[in-house]
Amino acid sequence: MLKLDERKQTESVRGALALRPLIETEVDAAWDRGIKNICWLGIGGTWASCLQAVTHMKERSSLEVFSANAAEYVATGDRRIGEGTFMVISSVTGSTTEVIDAVYKARGAGAYVLGFIDKEDSPLASLVDSRITYPANEQLKFFMAADRFLYHEGVMPEYEDMYAQFDEYLPEALVEAEKAADDFGESFARSHMDDKLHYFVGAGTLYGATYSYGMCYWEEMHWMRTKSIHSAEFFHGMLEIVDEDTPVTVFIGEDSQRALGERVARFLEAHSKNYTVIDTKDYTLPGIDEMYRPAVSHLVMHAVTNRIDAHLEELTGHDMTVRRFYRKVDY
Repeated sequence: MLKLDERKQTESVRGALALRPLIETEVDAAWDRGIKNICWLGIGGTWASCLQAVTHMKERSSLEVFSANAAEYVATGDRRIGEGTFMVISSVTGSTTEVIDAVYKARGAGAYVLGFIDKEDSPLASLVDSRITYPANEQLKFFMAADRFLYHEGVMPEYEDMYAQFDEYLPEALVEAEKAADDFGESFARSHMDDKLHYFVGAGTLYGATYSYGMCYWEEMHWMRTKSIHSAEFFHGMLEIVDEDTPVTVFIGEDSQRALGERVARFLEAHSKNYTVIDTKDYTLPGIDEMYRPAVSHLVMHAVTNRIDAHLEELTGHDMTVRRFYRKVDY
């Protein structure tokens, strides 16, 4: 299958899940010290992952949990960040300027910073209070940290059973979901490769995926114009520009905000002929109980969009690794 190394991908997810004891050690120590709040800090795609983690936690947690955009934090500050703040960051290169500046600022204010950093010899690796180094699977690493905090709060009694299922079944289940999505991915890519502007709509933990997919993938990697919007906001502006030809894709997950996406889908069914609904519920996850699926809906959606990306790259001939400006020029 085009750009799918099943063994590599399975081993990658399995390796990320194996980090859980390290993550538990970090979170357990923070819990024992006592924390005031949890800040998920990022920029670009990592900020999108932060949005997912915050949405995932806030439904259950009584802790103050929030996301901070690194560049915005450096410019404006945030008085919530200080002594007692447990900050989580992630970086592939470990050299993102905005995040480096933000970590300096946060640590200067007294925050404790845990970094998921792919390169152990990078500038960020030496700045954080503690780091866990492993490539890829950022969202999975974030959710493991979030879930350990929820476990300590006593609001996730299913923690051990859920992760026992994830450890055994999730790596293969995600690969199978991606394989099942391949025909759809090719058809979607063919239908929309020439769109002048494409709208992506999502909610819940999938809003971060919606924002990231539009910005990081279609704009940065494919050089295709998009707009991403939260399903809750669709009916406060965007609905008025929808006609039968407007390309709109709705991401629907399985968490408590599912109904927000379904509402958008019903509107589009009545007023558009060029819309697509991608529903994670359509993809089986053998071995994973239904009650645990909301915690990994964002990973299922990523499996689906991986297939769109692979076929878009093949059909357009545009290499997804090529950049014109990002890390190429001063800005």
